Amino acid sequence: MERTLELKRSRITPLLFGIQDANLRYLEEQLGVCIRTHDTTVTVVGESAPTLLTVRLLEGAYGLFEAGLRLDLADLDFLVRLLENGEDLSPQTLLAERIAVPSQKRFVSPKSLGQRRYIQAIRQHDLVIGIGPAGTGKTYLAMAMAVAELERKECSRIILARPAVEAGEKLGFLPGDLLEKVNPYLRPLYDALYDMLDFEKAQRLMERGAIEVAPLAFMRGRTLNDSFIILDEAQNATVEQMKMFLTRLGFYSKAVITGDVTQVDLPSGKESGLIQIQHILQGIEGIAFVYFSERDVVRHPLVQEIVKAYNRYEQRLETPSLQPPS
Repeated sequence: MERTLELKRSRITPLLFGIQDANLRYLEEQLGVCIRTHDTTVTVVGESAPTLLTVRLLEGAYGLFEAGLRLDLADLDFLVRLLENGEDLSPQTLLAERIAVPSQKRFVSPKSLGQRRYIQAIRQHDLVIGIGPAGTGKTYLAMAMAVAELERKECSRIILARPAVEAGEKLGFLPGDLLEKVNPYLRPLYDALYDMLDFEKAQRLMERGAIEVAPLAFMRGRTLNDSFIILDEAQNATVEQMKMFLTRLGFYSKAVITGDVTQVDLPSGKESGLIQIQHILQGIEGIAFVYFSERDVVRHPLVQEIVKAYNRYEQRLETPSLQPPS
């Protein structure tokens, strides 16, 4: 089947095609079609279904570029998934989904269906648990939502927590005071934060207590009101720590818990609190569970293949399933 698409001559056209038509080559590989261009004419050749999908994608993407959105390869993959899911590529919808952050990025957008569900869940629920493999944007998107709410004054502070699993008795061998000893375990949270805020602004907010980064153990005994709280790497929180964290939630607060239940680093005999709460908290109004898969990985393409390879390996070994309860 062959379909021809005529685009208006404008500066949008080379942006849509990509440098040396890289975007078109990517779509050819992903959808199994052949795309030829001549000036502003695009001809798509292939099987009926992928050809029609490609034409719809190019038409939709062109409209998004005209509306001011800039797309990379991960965005194109997301648009393909939306069309496969029977959804339209409405500029109004996709613009509304963006998270405004005060950095040079200006906006953070979902790049997979799982990320879209995650952002929607955070906007609609006071407690969201995001579970899935590395590279799916669990922490990054939660951080973007937290910074956006702080900027809009919808919360008065951001609290970022992580279990310092390997600390324990090894802390004594690290230089510095207690905070300096656990700081390496909190580094990924700082990295995500500095991607949303410039360094000086982030430092000022931390100095006045509007942003706090701390080990999970530091949450004990506190009531966290008017806060956006993120618990990262929650698979390494014990059952007792998880219960303690969940009961810190105060008035006008929102919490996001993230983790990967396939990467538990707790000592043998210690149950993961993240695995347990899947059975305890399911079905409670105001709480949402969002599960990510390898299709939501938005890091280097090899990361998605690595996650798939590990999943196949574990299935061959017939390891106990860590999937969400039915």
